[in-house]
Amino acid sequence: MMNTGGFITFGCRLNAVETEIMRAHVAAGDLKDVVVINTCAVTGEAVRQARQRIRKTRRQRRDAHIIVTGCAAQSAPEMFGAMDEVDLVLGNAEKRDPARFTAASARGPKVQVGDIMAVTREAARPIDGFAARARAFVQVQNGCNHRCTFCIIPFGRGNARSITPRDVVGQVRRVVENGAAEVVFTGVDITAYGRDLDGDLTLGGLVRRVLREVPELARLRISSIDCIEADDDLLRAIAEEERLMPHLHLSLQSGDDLILKRMKRRHLRDHAIRFCKQVRALRGDMVFGADFIAGFPTETDAMFEQTLALVDECGLTHLHVFPYSPRPGTPAARMPQVDGRAIKARALRLRALGAQRAKRAMASALGTTRSVLMETAHTGHCEQFFPYHLAAAQPPGQLIAVQPTLVNGMRLEGR
Repeated sequence: MMNTGGFITFGCRLNAVETEIMRAHVAAGDLKDVVVINTCAVTGEAVRQARQRIRKTRRQRRDAHIIVTGCAAQSAPEMFGAMDEVDLVLGNAEKRDPARFTAASARGPKVQVGDIMAVTREAARPIDGFAARARAFVQVQNGCNHRCTFCIIPFGRGNARSITPRDVVGQVRRVVENGAAEVVFTGVDITAYGRDLDGDLTLGGLVRRVLREVPELARLRISSIDCIEADDDLLRAIAEEERLMPHLHLSLQSGDDLILKRMKRRHLRDHAIRFCKQVRALRGDMVFGADFIAGFPTETDAMFEQTLALVDECGLTHLHVFPYSPRPGTPAARMPQVDGRAIKARALRLRALGAQRAKRAMASALGTTRSVLMETAHTGHCEQFFPYHLAAAQPPGQLIAVQPTLVNGMRLEGR
């Protein structure tokens, strides 16, 4: 969760981008004393936290105009509309409309949520950058055409829609001109990029075009991808483009083939293993992170052990672990559920393994020279996205050559 200047953001990087869009809308509008709560629906816990935050915000800001939006608001508008603490509920399409952040809109219906599935085009909404100007998220895509059995996000985001390459290049130029040294491509299913546009541009092609047309950009990262959909241009970019950072985050979810089929995923465990091996052959300093769900319905102890084994077989470092929680309306919610205590125990084991592997990977950086993008006076991230701390203050936004000498908890330290 991020809480900045009347904007409370839960969930993904795409929500962070959209918060910046809304920040500009509120600044240009005539609403006063506004709090915007941008929600996430990926887990039941995320929805619970959003509702809790709404109540807390009303206690703290009795006279504020509280606007609730995001994926939870899109997928359950009646629930948020029934909360006395809420003044306005906006859908994911509506929150991008500047007219919704005016006094006239505030006098309209409390719930303003349209049919997200009817949205077929994704228009760019330029932003100047982020509060931490060293890094900026740039949206390249929205929505998802796939229907994984555990996932409610397509019903919050709609079907896949791509931002035109011209607009992506323009947005990258804009944030770079405003001080960003690193850009992170973000979306819901970014490996689906370009399929709804004219021509044959893919995510990899977009990466190469941005790096070619914005030479001032020092670093480019891409957020979570499906390994089964990585295109040839992306593999070539990994091999050839030094400014594309050697860190990929994979949407894996499980290491057991039967569970993956029940999740309705597009890959099997061998696809993930072969992809990691292939990419490391192209880029020897590449590191991988991954999303995993612990305790998916019908998962046995033996199936979970397959997931633990996959972490080692793929050499994963940065793990995002989600204890499974049923989302109403999804097929997985109707499957035989795993005991809650087992889910928590498996999530703890996965997180512990991820921390162990991250520390091992950071230890391998000791004695080498790395480049750190300073995001504050003392902290930043190196190429492989390991957190780094420098005792001597440095200008934020600068790329600093460092020599790691110590792994301290979950970060590197050194000169």
